[in-house]
Amino acid sequence: MRIALALALASLAAPAFAQEAPEAPATQRVSGGDIVAYDQIHKPAIGRGGMVVSQNRIAAEVGAAILRKGGNAVDAAIATAFALAVTLPRAGNVGGGGYMLIHMAAKDGKPARTIAIDYYGQASRNTTPDLLLGANGRMDPAKSYSMKGVAIPGTVAGLWEAHKRFGALPWGTLIAPAIAMARDGVILSDDEAQANAEQKKAMHDDPAALAVFFKPDGSAYAPGERWKQPDLAATLQVIAASGRDGFYTGAIAQKIAAGMKAGGGVIDAKDLADYQPVISEPIWSSYRGMPIAYMPPTASGVSVAEAMNILERFPVREQRWGSVANLHLLAETLKIVWSDRRLVGGGPDWRTPAKGLASKEYAAERAKLIRADGSLDAKTLPDGNPYPFESKDTTHFSVVDAAGNAVSNTYTLSASYGAHVVAPGTGILLNNSLGNLAWGRRGEEWKATQPVPGKRVGSTITPMIVFKNDRPWLVTGTPGGGYIIATMVQMLSNVIDHRLNVAEAAERPRINQSGGDGPLELEEGFSPDIIPLLEAKGHKVRASNTMGSVQSIMVEGDRFLGSADTRRPDAAAIGAK
Repeated sequence: MRIALALALASLAAPAFAQEAPEAPATQRVSGGDIVAYDQIHKPAIGRGGMVVSQNRIAAEVGAAILRKGGNAVDAAIATAFALAVTLPRAGNVGGGGYMLIHMAAKDGKPARTIAIDYYGQASRNTTPDLLLGANGRMDPAKSYSMKGVAIPGTVAGLWEAHKRFGALPWGTLIAPAIAMARDGVILSDDEAQANAEQKKAMHDDPAALAVFFKPDGSAYAPGERWKQPDLAATLQVIAASGRDGFYTGAIAQKIAAGMKAGGGVIDAKDLADYQPVISEPIWSSYRGMPIAYMPPTASGVSVAEAMNILERFPVREQRWGSVANLHLLAETLKIVWSDRRLVGGGPDWRTPAKGLASKEYAAERAKLIRADGSLDAKTLPDGNPYPFESKDTTHFSVVDAAGNAVSNTYTLSASYGAHVVAPGTGILLNNSLGNLAWGRRGEEWKATQPVPGKRVGSTITPMIVFKNDRPWLVTGTPGGGYIIATMVQMLSNVIDHRLNVAEAAERPRINQSGGDGPLELEEGFSPDIIPLLEAKGHKVRASNTMGSVQSIMVEGDRFLGSADTRRPDAAAIGAK
């Protein structure tokens, strides 16, 4: 997507956008003080004065302009999030939810602080166990992709909470670029035009969705054409003027509730008015001595923490990246983590043993299951007990400012384009996050995620911040559904164990392994010679599509090294200077 900057950013009065530096520096300092040469295949973008990395270039430019205007990382994150709702509608949203980690540096005598904001979806209090079930007792996809599958959206509440606590610029200033783009239109990129056009069949039963994404004659907008979203612009104007209440009460809430009722959904005006984000401390752990702030449940930071704690007990660097020994260890670790995910859920009826799952001691016990000469399966992988140790389309963006404040944010509509429905008169594309719960017989095995009224929906999402010398060093996260956990484990290992630069770490091919009997999936890029060697260890290897899209910033002194994963063609890292 492209748009004239004068249209989208006139209210910011910002100078021309800084572009990536043409060359990467010669060296990079990593954990332990080692100096290693940069890989010459993939180089990070370089910026000063702060940086925004996003799956969509326009949104990253909006965020960087806010930094130049004097906004902090939280301001830039909010502006980026609202811009993505216009420029990346399959994932950017005001009708979905997500998770935000915020680190605010020490200032004016106040100590540094890191918090987690869970603004993911929540089941209506009117939810029933059979809401999404078909005649066979299993979840019916058709019901999931309808008003019935929508969880209470949390995005506006989460962004409002972040601004209320830490924002520096006025709320309305941060939404103004998104309003301008929705009102005046964006020029569609090839990727976004194709993605929108492919939704015609999925949206055919929802007139409001068809009216937003297609021309009056039903044809799709082509690459290079201007696409306007007047209803969304009007909605954003209300939110800019009235904040949280502009979405969760009043006319917008009434339109959402009316659309729900007409489409068989169960969310009503009271559900919207009562929604609140959850503010908490991160899950703190470390890897090879580097402190890491993970997003707590209902996100999946505990799963990544468990995986890293297991890997820490093995000589990963000595195995070398991409070796059979290294891939085998990663696969076995991920099997254990996915087995333990049966314990990760949300309130009001479940408490995840987060401290136990993320503890070094529990990881030491689980690591004993891994053998170099054989592969675990569902029969040989016993359930773990962490209690004694107690004391597919999404988008991520990362932001760091010159003062050392940082935001790692992942939010989603769950599926690409969510439930494929729009609340009439609002332009708001709604999520299908209720499908993440364990419906029907599956809920008997995954009790942590059974659908109950008011249930906080869980997710594989896991934004994170890695620290060095008590300051953010790596701010990162990824979309990818079931691939998120494996993607983040490999990103951390690539940077810390294998000492790759932040761009090369993101671009290396990835693997994914879910349950004990699931396949070991390999992206393209691995040598075919390793496949029989992995199969000899008992792995069921198969080729995979791309996994995730890691958007990362590494901080080295006054330089910000940005990595926009090329698995998403419109991604960009934009420096404030």
